[in-house]
Amino acid sequence: MSAVAEEKQLVKGGAFLIEEREPEAIFTPEDFTEEHRMIAETTRQFIDNEVRPRIDELEKHDWGLSRNLVAQAAELGLIGANIPEEFGGLGLDQTSGALIGENIGRSASFATTLGAESGIGLLPIVYFATEAAKKKYLPKIAAGELITAYALTEAGAGSDAMNGKATARLSDDGTEYILNGEKMWITNGGFADIFIVFAKVDGDKFSAFIVERQAGLTSGAEEHKMGIKGSSTTALVLSDVRTPVENLLGEVGKGHKIAFNVLNIGRFKLGAMCVGGMKLMVQESVRYANERQQFGKSISSFGAIKAKLAEQAIRTWIGESMIYRTLGMIEDRLNTVDPKDMDARLRAIEEYAAECSIIKVALSEYCDYVVDEMVQIYGGYGYSADYPAERAYRDSRINRIFEGTNEINRMLIPGRLMKSALSGNLALLPAAQALMDEVLSPALGGFDDDETLLAAEEKLTQNAKKVALMTLGTAAQKYMMKLGDQQEILMGIADIIMDTYAMETAILRTRKLAAAQGEAGAESYVTMTRVFCNDAVGRVEAKAKAVLAAMSEGDELRTLLAALRRFTKLQPMNTVAARQRIADELIQANKYVY
Repeated sequence: MSAVAEEKQLVKGGAFLIEEREPEAIFTPEDFTEEHRMIAETTRQFIDNEVRPRIDELEKHDWGLSRNLVAQAAELGLIGANIPEEFGGLGLDQTSGALIGENIGRSASFATTLGAESGIGLLPIVYFATEAAKKKYLPKIAAGELITAYALTEAGAGSDAMNGKATARLSDDGTEYILNGEKMWITNGGFADIFIVFAKVDGDKFSAFIVERQAGLTSGAEEHKMGIKGSSTTALVLSDVRTPVENLLGEVGKGHKIAFNVLNIGRFKLGAMCVGGMKLMVQESVRYANERQQFGKSISSFGAIKAKLAEQAIRTWIGESMIYRTLGMIEDRLNTVDPKDMDARLRAIEEYAAECSIIKVALSEYCDYVVDEMVQIYGGYGYSADYPAERAYRDSRINRIFEGTNEINRMLIPGRLMKSALSGNLALLPAAQALMDEVLSPALGGFDDDETLLAAEEKLTQNAKKVALMTLGTAAQKYMMKLGDQQEILMGIADIIMDTYAMETAILRTRKLAAAQGEAGAESYVTMTRVFCNDAVGRVEAKAKAVLAAMSEGDELRTLLAALRRFTKLQPMNTVAARQRIADELIQANKYVY
């Protein structure tokens, strides 16, 4: 095994805040194998040729068409990619699954349908089902014969999923569980064949079950949704519904383990779906801007439009980089465990729970930015259902709610890091204490004479890490065990951490590209990275000011703000000219080129 591979395996979740990485140690899209690229292209062609032309039919709730498209996707291996071969799947890696997710993201409604079928409605069976249940269900799911759904949320239990009221009791003869209750927001609810249902055994032991459609299991009317109208979303009513004991998932009382671990996987796959949609949105924005004439010339020639196109591309490229860096760390850890040891595989993924939440929040919000600017570029036509921006705008909004709201995930990011620190798994607290010694030091910060590629941006990123540690350390010291109650502070710290991860990821990928292509060949990526880091430092400073002011006052606050000024000091760059260069490349190519 190579030294690089060994180093990758040692990377711990959250370690980016206290450790430095080398460009060759991260996984990037440039590392995709030919098999990865083939899977991506196969998925893209299927979505563009078979699904997108029929979206109007799907939005009329033609669930027969949905089932047929799922079956076609299954024939291409898009459902069985992450199902073990012994159960009729392909047993591919997580990166393959993410690339499928990225490209089905080009059609949001069908991505929701297939995402449930191959994600949250499938993975609990892959990881937690009995051998008998796996043999019974997985081959038919892989073949697209069975449609799956995930039933967790209830009217009074959304983010607070453990507060659900649905119940399950063991039958008198001990062969079945009998379930009662109501669930809501069930994707594929109108036509699914099997459901992953969470219910409390004997009213208090939160557990999960595979439940087949049967008498007593009733789907409600289709929800009238803002977006993703081509996906089925219904309530679910369970009235003395029976399922055999071998359909219990995992252990009685351990349903939270299933719900939370499946969400970790779902979060980075949601990020991948977002970036797939974003690439298409940028492409359509560029094409429309080139076609639309105002004042005797294309609107793509106007600076205001160029700024929008460039920022759309920057956030798309940065988001993509974050997704596959995170997946690379997950893959490296998965490669160290037995493929059949599902508990070990879940622990490997859970190690990067903070990064998965970062991906979910950042990509869903980048996606919202891209589609909002797409509507603006289209102008009045952007508000018309006859043009693609209107549907994309409505469809994108759900991503900030799916897989745990962005508010919940923001609180999970620092919460997960603190949990790792307190358990001794991550040396965050000693790093924070060392930083506080630096904060109290009168030494002035500044840039050295390092002239290597992106040296100034690397220094900004190192200082952003210090800001993250300073705010997190101050919060931990001030609130201790009650830190979880300080939601506004936790969310502000999460924003700092997210921008820090994005900055470092962009620098590492760009340096890796420059090493392979030469600095001239990587010029566009250097420009995007510099613009992003320049702007991110401003966001980091603003968030840190708000957080520090909420926690401190008087001399303590003045000391912390003085340190913050040192850490966020930068020489501003000409972002106007830089964005114009990025936009010009898009405009000339008439498509997304990165």
